[in-house]
Amino acid sequence: MTFENLKLLPQILHSLAAKGYINPTPIQEKSIPHILEGKDICGSAQTGTGKTAAFALPMLQLLFNSNAHQRKGIKALILAPTRELAQQISDSFREYGKGLHLRHAVIYGGVSQHGQTTALRSGVDIVIATPGRLLDLMTQGHVHLNTIEFFVLDEVDRMLDMGFINDIKKIIAKLPAKKQTLFFSATMPVEIKKLSDSLLKNPVIVQTAPVSTAADLVKQYVYHVKTENKKALLKHILDQEEKPHVLVFTRTKRGADKLVKSLLAEHIKAEAIHGNKSQNTRQKALDRFKNRTISMLVATDVASRGLDITDISHVINYDLPEDGETYIHRIGRTGRAGASGIAISFCSPDERSQLRDIMKLAKNIEEVKAHPHDASHHSEEPRKQNGQNQQRRFTPRRNNSGSNSGGGGHSSWRGKRTNDRSYR
Repeated sequence: MTFENLKLLPQILHSLAAKGYINPTPIQEKSIPHILEGKDICGSAQTGTGKTAAFALPMLQLLFNSNAHQRKGIKALILAPTRELAQQISDSFREYGKGLHLRHAVIYGGVSQHGQTTALRSGVDIVIATPGRLLDLMTQGHVHLNTIEFFVLDEVDRMLDMGFINDIKKIIAKLPAKKQTLFFSATMPVEIKKLSDSLLKNPVIVQTAPVSTAADLVKQYVYHVKTENKKALLKHILDQEEKPHVLVFTRTKRGADKLVKSLLAEHIKAEAIHGNKSQNTRQKALDRFKNRTISMLVATDVASRGLDITDISHVINYDLPEDGETYIHRIGRTGRAGASGIAISFCSPDERSQLRDIMKLAKNIEEVKAHPHDASHHSEEPRKQNGQNQQRRFTPRRNNSGSNSGGGGHSSWRGKRTNDRSYR
């Protein structure tokens, strides 16, 4: 199956080819034909499987074919839970929509609304927004939704987790009854099913993987370690690796900042992104991470969804998340688009109950013993899950053969041991 088989416009096929995309992912292959036929969709797929293109490509085609740019008003609304995801969806629409003469605006908080309201006044066909800022602009009279033809809720479960349900309902109340509605979510718990039942009309259910499972290409490991030894263990792992590109998750904003300060002291270029950082600061950090000016990004769960960064070699859970689904989303930042990846979790004695919850969804986590800071004997062992949490006695390494990371595979990533300036 190729994108040509999906009967997409030549302009869209050209944009896809320019990015090297020839074959659709399963979620794209299953969703695009139904969307082109005008059907509502309730789609579930693992992170990193191309959900954005699954709705962006057919929407762009339908809008272009209906001469949407010649009609007044906003024709399509996409809601996303975070600023980062909204920006990345916007980037996708811009890249895939070249030559289609469709205008779009991205709306989110944390920045001045002036540029956003200016774009809206000039006229746009598509709006990508977070719920809070969209409601603010609706209240001020800058946004009117009575001409909406397509409505997309992306990462629905995350929006509910973040408490956006009432905002979403207020927005939905302003939408016309006749529209095509698309739900896309990495997980599909019962609450999401109830919401979809209330909003979707005879939807096509698209699910390309078991609910809440880790990507097969991600190797998962857990290190038992005392909280006070986590920094030392992280530095030990980094010393063993060959120039990785690492996303680290901490539980708190303060913890993220403290860890970055410690890494900088070790000559490891790292930056933090979390809710206390301005949007411009967060975007600059993401850009520097994408272009490998920095080798490590330390984040709270604000970044666990929607990050579209190629070739993240490792995701490290410096602090375990509170639940298994958040774990799945975190490690979904690596092992994307057919690439392999490594997910490493640090588990302190007081995080054992969280580990047991995680292992109910991710049953192939291997324990790494025989490391300098092993604390597995300091508390009860996590429950075995069908005998699959094996013991591992060496530091995991990622196979970099065929990687496009450049710079050779054998130089250390620490600034004081490599001539590659990006890691200084």
